[in-house]
Amino acid sequence: MVKNIFFLVSMLFLIASCGSPSGQEADTDTAGTEEAQDTFNYYPERFADKKILRYKVSSFDQLTLQQKKLVYYLVQAGLSGRDIIYDQNYRHNLAIRRALDQIVADYSGDRSSEEWQEVLLYAKQVWFANGIHHHYSNDKFTPGFSREYFEGLLSAVGASLEPEALRAIFDPAFDARKIDQSGSDLLANSAVNFYGPDITQAEAEAFYTKMKAGLKDGRVSMGLNSKIIRNQKGQLEEAVWKVGGLYSDAIEQIAFWLEKAAEVAENEAQASALKLLVDYYRTGDLITWDQYNVAWVQATEGDIDYINSFIEVYNDPLGYKGSYESIVQIKDFDASARMAVVSENAQWFEDNAPIMEAHKKKSVTGITYKVVSVAGESGDASPATPIGVNLPNANWIRAEYGSKSVSLGNIIHAYDQADGPGLLQEFSHDEEEVARAQQYGALAGKMHTALHEVIGHASGQLEEGVATPKETLVNYASPLEEARADLVALYYIMDPKLVELGLLPSQDVGKAEYDSYLKNGYMLQLRRIEPGKTIEQAHMRNRSMVSHWIIEKGQENGAIEVLQRDGKTFIDIKDYEKVRALFGQLLKEVQRIKSQGDFEAGQKLIETYGVQVDADIHAEVLKRAEALDIPPYGGFINPRLVAVMDESGEITDVKVEYPADFTQQMLEYGKQFSFLK
Repeated sequence: MVKNIFFLVSMLFLIASCGSPSGQEADTDTAGTEEAQDTFNYYPERFADKKILRYKVSSFDQLTLQQKKLVYYLVQAGLSGRDIIYDQNYRHNLAIRRALDQIVADYSGDRSSEEWQEVLLYAKQVWFANGIHHHYSNDKFTPGFSREYFEGLLSAVGASLEPEALRAIFDPAFDARKIDQSGSDLLANSAVNFYGPDITQAEAEAFYTKMKAGLKDGRVSMGLNSKIIRNQKGQLEEAVWKVGGLYSDAIEQIAFWLEKAAEVAENEAQASALKLLVDYYRTGDLITWDQYNVAWVQATEGDIDYINSFIEVYNDPLGYKGSYESIVQIKDFDASARMAVVSENAQWFEDNAPIMEAHKKKSVTGITYKVVSVAGESGDASPATPIGVNLPNANWIRAEYGSKSVSLGNIIHAYDQADGPGLLQEFSHDEEEVARAQQYGALAGKMHTALHEVIGHASGQLEEGVATPKETLVNYASPLEEARADLVALYYIMDPKLVELGLLPSQDVGKAEYDSYLKNGYMLQLRRIEPGKTIEQAHMRNRSMVSHWIIEKGQENGAIEVLQRDGKTFIDIKDYEKVRALFGQLLKEVQRIKSQGDFEAGQKLIETYGVQVDADIHAEVLKRAEALDIPPYGGFINPRLVAVMDESGEITDVKVEYPADFTQQMLEYGKQFSFLK
């Protein structure tokens, strides 16, 4: 539950960048020189509320052949599990995606009609979201074509869908939301496929209460790698995701490539961790999962690292089930060396945090932080990707062995290249704010990410005897954890210590981040919400809660003014030090809620400040943003790694290609990495 999913389009879109998207022709050549990067097309496509981007892996050619093989095998392993995230998101997703793949690839009829264009748009939406529900709002996509037309396409290409799958596409009320937190039963109206469709929240919670009582080791990540189903006797049981279990055909492929990766690992520690991950996939044993995470977090040497498995629990309304994801990364040596000072001073940050002494870790150990270049992504990390990750999630492993934090440097760079300054100009209070963002905004965003991942998620501890947040805080655990990490970052980004450490040139960097964060949480992220809807996504709830609470208290003590000018709303921070003190005050309370498992206080905080949408502000933001024509979401076409082989089948090199057609990549993936029935 500690993945920073700001997607940069929400966190850094106030940052002035290097101009508008490139108008160059699509570049499909392999990695080139620095001069070639100037003409690289980072922004080849857009549709609906999304922009499709590309990222470069400029460090790949510096790797040895063994390292290139390692990256190649890890990317293949990640892509082999692509089907899993579709099925996890919704039980009919795989059948619908395959039908769409076949239609888009094989239909030989009229492709110029409006209905065909709507089918193509629907397919792109499904590919982007890994299913028929929006990746962020959780609402089901509305087809702009008739059922009769679609069934004609199915017939034309020799495809078919079951009646319930067709109903899922065309009946707006049927399984309308992937995750719905508005009712009394968190599973009843949630279409996500971690629980059988007839299983209630009360049944699932009782199942895990009983399971926990029988555990030999209560620290295991109970329920992380399974679906709860009802057996023939009507009893609940777990269908475990493993070789020989649920998703076996895909997991066998993942394990195959991970075994090959272990053979070319950079060192023994890395190889041992990979072998444990394979053992976990083969057995489904959560004790092995913990052993793997300990080995992985201690394998800090080497230039290549990865994330692979069932990890983040945001998509489970009850916070147990891990979504499949994979990120393969190459260390950015210069940037990592500059930012290592953050992790080296982790204990200072913990000791000086404005939280209760009982909630501070006495020894912050094992934290590593690297800036990396992504070489490939899959599952819940693709096409929409995080910009920073901090793992593992198990609190006891983090406390005893530490954690790894990474910032995805080439992803951030790609966003910077694609975004323009329009939102900054439109929503900033004055030219001083604009100038500060232009000078310091990019650095502010990167420092926020570093502090959020390295210090924020690694800080704090539970009081003795308090159960895990997923048990005590339930559906509020994720937004509160993200709020806690954000608040740590926001509190310290204005601290003179960062200037003293040489991380920031001036406290004006912190001021730029305060301006950006409050505007985003209070107004700009509302571009992602449809009129009349409430905020459901965990990260959006976090940002909304923090921003609304801070602005409310800031107006009371004179630190912040919300003003109207020419019918437009602006946020004017009058006293940045007072605002910093408010961030510290809220951090203390959020940490207390987590440390004590105070469900009622956490619920009140999120529901009061993080869920509801001011209709007038929302309408205003949509109107102002519409004129700028900037999609609120971004996702990526992955590079293609191509193995060069000799006559004996031995890999002699690995080349990087940069596809520029989103549809073609999705169809390619559907053919090469579709292992589930």
